[in-house]
Amino acid sequence: MSESTTANPILHLPRLPESNGAPAPVAAAVGSGANPYLEMDLLRFSTAGSVDDGKSTLIGRLLYDTKSIFEDQLEAIEGTSRKRGEGYVNLALLTDGLRAEREQNITIDVAYRYFATPKRKFIIADTPGHIQYTRNMVTGASTAELAIVLVDARKGVLTQSKRHGFLASLLGIPHMVVAVNKMDLVGYSQDVYNRIVADYTLFAQKLEVKDLIFIPISALHGDNIVNHSERMPWYDGATLLHHLENVKIGADLNLVDFRYPVQYVIRPHQDFRGFAGRVVSGTITPGEEVVVLPSGQGSRVRSVERFDGAVEEASPLDSVVLTLEDEIDVSRGDMIVRRMNLPTVGNRFDAILCWMNETPLDVRTPYVMMHTTRCVKAFVSNLVYRIDVDTLHREQVETFGLNDIGRVEMTAAQPIFFDGYQRNQATGSFVLIDPHGHVTVAAGIIRGEVRTADELFKDEEAERAPAATAVSPDVVWEEWNVAREEREARNGHRAAVLWFTGLSGAGKSTIARELERALFAAGCQTMLLDGDQLRHGLCGDLGFGEADRRENIRRVGEVARLFFQQGGLVLCTFVSPFPEDRERVRALLPEGSFFEIYVRCSLEECMRRDPKGLYAKAVAGKIESFTGVSSPYEPPEHSEIIVDTDRESVDTIVESILAELDRAGILPQAAGA
Repeated sequence: MSESTTANPILHLPRLPESNGAPAPVAAAVGSGANPYLEMDLLRFSTAGSVDDGKSTLIGRLLYDTKSIFEDQLEAIEGTSRKRGEGYVNLALLTDGLRAEREQNITIDVAYRYFATPKRKFIIADTPGHIQYTRNMVTGASTAELAIVLVDARKGVLTQSKRHGFLASLLGIPHMVVAVNKMDLVGYSQDVYNRIVADYTLFAQKLEVKDLIFIPISALHGDNIVNHSERMPWYDGATLLHHLENVKIGADLNLVDFRYPVQYVIRPHQDFRGFAGRVVSGTITPGEEVVVLPSGQGSRVRSVERFDGAVEEASPLDSVVLTLEDEIDVSRGDMIVRRMNLPTVGNRFDAILCWMNETPLDVRTPYVMMHTTRCVKAFVSNLVYRIDVDTLHREQVETFGLNDIGRVEMTAAQPIFFDGYQRNQATGSFVLIDPHGHVTVAAGIIRGEVRTADELFKDEEAERAPAATAVSPDVVWEEWNVAREEREARNGHRAAVLWFTGLSGAGKSTIARELERALFAAGCQTMLLDGDQLRHGLCGDLGFGEADRRENIRRVGEVARLFFQQGGLVLCTFVSPFPEDRERVRALLPEGSFFEIYVRCSLEECMRRDPKGLYAKAVAGKIESFTGVSSPYEPPEHSEIIVDTDRESVDTIVESILAELDRAGILPQAAGA
């Protein structure tokens, strides 16, 4: 059978080449005498979106275009498509496995599919779009490293699109692709695509998404799935398959904290006693000191065994058998860890819970909690709040119903050994099982230990001014040689820090430059600290991750305080996306001397302006952790001054800021006259 001569009579797609009944990639590997697939890495990803956004069609297209379906499977869906009079091969039938799904053209259960390319192996979880199947989406995405959220180009960003993005963020999935599907039904319009990108990017600012990209596609016709679409020449980013093949995975594995939940004790004879399990994080080598929890007994690793013999090291996800130097008591449910790197051991913890059962949560019921290989009774001791996944608002409730998600405090009958979910997903997750019906009723992720009100208050106090109390050792504070009040008297105006915050492209620098010119002309002592300038010097060693952004603002705050003490008006223009960082700078200064100026502008307008071309690069995935696209911006709630650059001119804004500073008694009398 020839690929070039035998065509599909319905869709006019080429038939798959014959390969003894096996999909082409598998047949090629088997025929070569070696199996390169054993050496390739594996990407697990999930698909989600609103109802009828084309999830199953997309997966069917990926399976078809990568020649990962059998000949008889293709013939079966061709026949079904003919009977239904669809006029084309419905590739969604490849994943719609339940009869109810095929009859309704929807996905109900989670469907898992496997395919491979010469670069990588893949496992797909096709999850439902209906709101009543949110729990299925949580199940399908729980082991995913990448999430594809489909958005129908005709409908735009719907509630379910946001819901699935929130769940992916909640589950800590490091990579997210928003696939704008059905572009063929909107004439492959770039404007439609740009509006959806802007809408979803605005929503994603509220989420903790490390890597977010957008791809316009047509799953039905294959546009931008495997090959670039000639009908969308305006899109120059990666195709979906290219991104799936090249996205970096494994970097999020925890290679530091060794955690080994024991699944089974192996004793084939009296001379061998080993402990079988899977390394869920960290690495281990023979000779290392370990501790067994909960007993706390210590020993050394004698050997690390696999099915084919001893190995020198075990890494995350390796299934191995450990033997120890000492005869100590170890049972299923225990955990072997390094002596100097222990998890939290306790029976009370703070968690986010997704309720997955039609019977509501009962705080009086002792549920069975499965955590790693440990099984204990546990209560939901406190319902802190429920999360409205549409608005992300918190609600006070008495119970959780089906698909509800919220924060709870758990109390277990016996201690468990856990880490926070963001640090270690394996030891930071659990499920609850009904003790009577033996069905899974909830899935949870652990935030950390339950803290008392006093502990929370101390944490909040420490966060208010950590930079003000951090000093180098053996350094004694010296008072200023010339007091700020003396400098203010000579300058004829008060000192202040004017902190401009807002999205990139909102107009912070433009306004600050014009304002400084006006202040300088009025005889004020000024200093303008701009983000780009400090990034070329003082902060040139910092990146754009969350920790580096915080350190950048800390340094800027200290520099601003020095110029403030000189009696000047210090204008600082920084995106500064996190309110706690801005408040730390405020805490460095006397009350009434810090003016937060929120330069407000819609994300759509900022992206349209894009003065430095950064948004275009960020949307294309060329810039990581870009505020507004792949990193969140948290706008101020109580700024001293708010200006709107998409509605007001620069001159008008400068005049309004001068008026506010005059009312606050900052400016010289002549400037305010």
